[in-house]
Amino acid sequence: MNKDQALGTLKEIMGNLQEKIGDAMGSRRQQAKGIRKKLEGKIQKTFGDAQEHFKGVRRV
Repeated sequence: MNKDQALGTLKEIMGNLQEKIGDAMGSRRQQAKGIRKKLEGKIQKTFGDAQEHFKGVRRV
């Protein structure tokens, strides 16, 4: 697991938590921030996954 995978997963978890808190508080703004943070995390994690996948690929 590389840095981007770890940080991406953490952002997803924190975004999910923020979204749930916003839902409980009735704050659409906090929900939106949580959704955005989850999306950022998914993108970063996917980038990290791609790095791991291509780590052993040899350039021609």
